Amino acid sequence: MHVTLTLSLPRQPSTVTRARHVLATLLSLTDAAEEVRGHLAVVISEACANAVIHADPDSTVDVTIVIDDDEFTLEVGNRGTSPDGAGLKAGLPEPLTVGGRGLPFIAALADRAEFVPGPPGEVRLRMHKNLAATP
Repeated sequence: MHVTLTLSLPRQPSTVTRARHVLATLLSLTDAAEEVRGHLAVVISEACANAVIHADPDSTVDVTIVIDDDEFTLEVGNRGTSPDGAGLKAGLPEPLTVGGRGLPFIAALADRAEFVPGPPGEVRLRMHKNLAATP
């Protein structure tokens, strides 16, 4: 099965919930394990929340989901700049009640995640996950 969906959502908190609902609907068409679905729910929530918080005020949150058999790709973009030292391998901050935990969560739950080049003034975070159940 091959599915590609692109959304352009408003930069507001409800975008996180909307994107998660769309993801759940698309994943219901697959054989993805519950654990994988849960990981992807956190990944899309954190990526969209970061876009809502850090995007330029007049930006939209652009979400692209591609399912190609067992390969899942999520890209979240917005107008703005990537964070300084935009690495995804940073440790979780202490205590966990402070900001800055989104990228480490994404790095831990996605098979691969990276900032990818886009047009000037645009930030794009691309994440990949294999949908096949792990043994």
